[in-house]
Amino acid sequence: MEKFPTLSFKSTRIIPKNQDERAVEGELTIHGVTHTVRFDVEGPTPPAKDPWGNTRIGVSATTKINRKDYGLTWNTALETGGILVGEEVTITLDLQFVKS
Repeated sequence: MEKFPTLSFKSTRIIPKNQDERAVEGELTIHGVTHTVRFDVEGPTPPAKDPWGNTRIGVSATTKINRKDYGLTWNTALETGGILVGEEVTITLDLQFVKS
């Protein structure tokens, strides 16, 4: 983790699905490895004023990846059998945007 302390995502395309849903494709980099992924996005929410008078909207986005595709292979056996960490990882983003 010291060598790769962050992950990054750079969007390359927005795909409309319906009025409240879209998909966002882009390049996800984890552990120095980059793959194209697609986030399913719900929202945006209707604009709303926060307690400080700012206008905000929100979106939620999810995708699933196989952590081994990014070179993340660490694992350990459990005393009860099986392994500690599964291969499939769900990434969920809950985002708020503030109008400036």
